[in-house]
Amino acid sequence: MRTFDGLRLAVTTYGPDDAPLTVFLAHCWTLNQQDWHYQVRDLMREFGHDVRIVTWDHRGHGESSPVTRAGARIDLLARDWGDLVDALAPTGPLLLAGHSIGGMALMALAEQRPELFERVVGVALVSTSSGQLDTVTLGLPDAGPLLRSQIPRVLALRSRTLSRRARRRAPIVERLLLRTFLFGTPMRLADAALAVEGLISCPGATVVGYYEDCLRHDRADALAVLAGIPVRVLVGSRDVLTPPSHARRLLERLPDAHLTVAPGAGHMLPLERERVVSAALATLARPHVRRDAAASRDRAS
Repeated sequence: MRTFDGLRLAVTTYGPDDAPLTVFLAHCWTLNQQDWHYQVRDLMREFGHDVRIVTWDHRGHGESSPVTRAGARIDLLARDWGDLVDALAPTGPLLLAGHSIGGMALMALAEQRPELFERVVGVALVSTSSGQLDTVTLGLPDAGPLLRSQIPRVLALRSRTLSRRARRRAPIVERLLLRTFLFGTPMRLADAALAVEGLISCPGATVVGYYEDCLRHDRADALAVLAGIPVRVLVGSRDVLTPPSHARRLLERLPDAHLTVAPGAGHMLPLERERVVSAALATLARPHVRRDAAASRDRAS
């Protein structure tokens, strides 16, 4: 798909165009749509052709077009998401889920296009935040703020000075950062490899630009648009990027939301605790998919 400003977005759809429910899954910073591959598998396994799933690589990520540092902005991710809905699901019920920066883009979408949420039957906010990310200490109260600002710059430097092939051969820094700050326990090697590959594939402008915009992100007021919509908030107990305190802050604006804290998990919840995340999505989807599917079968008979 082409964005409003001419960039190319890599988009994947699963299931038929006329499914009774369309699920949009927005991935995290520095990864790509494979962030949700377990959830795609699980939802298709349970619902089959009664659900349509849309995943995509954010601008600046994966197979989508690169962006400048100034163009790495959450509001543009939300604009892309709204355009995807218009193009692929212009009518019918929607289930929206966002992991990390994907959740922030969901809030920005609510800010930009509140009328879309009249069709939204469920929302999942996974390891994300409504703001105040400049207060996160990475679990290191003394060194955390300084270290937090240096991590994206180190990754950007490696991106500028080393080829992807060289970083794939010796992803020492990437593996260290992932083990220390992104994953809890246990950490499967396949999941870590997926995250390392996503990080290596991200240009420096993506890493630094989105990091800087995350620190500016402040969209708590936009959560009012989700009032009356079933919302699931999920976070790992060992998440140091968007810690449990940020998940609880979401519930201050969404008192009817359901909170799940996954013991021992870190920031990469769709990978680390795929069954927990898949179950939350299925719970949101099930009443609408099965009700509509049953009605369709009754009409056919």
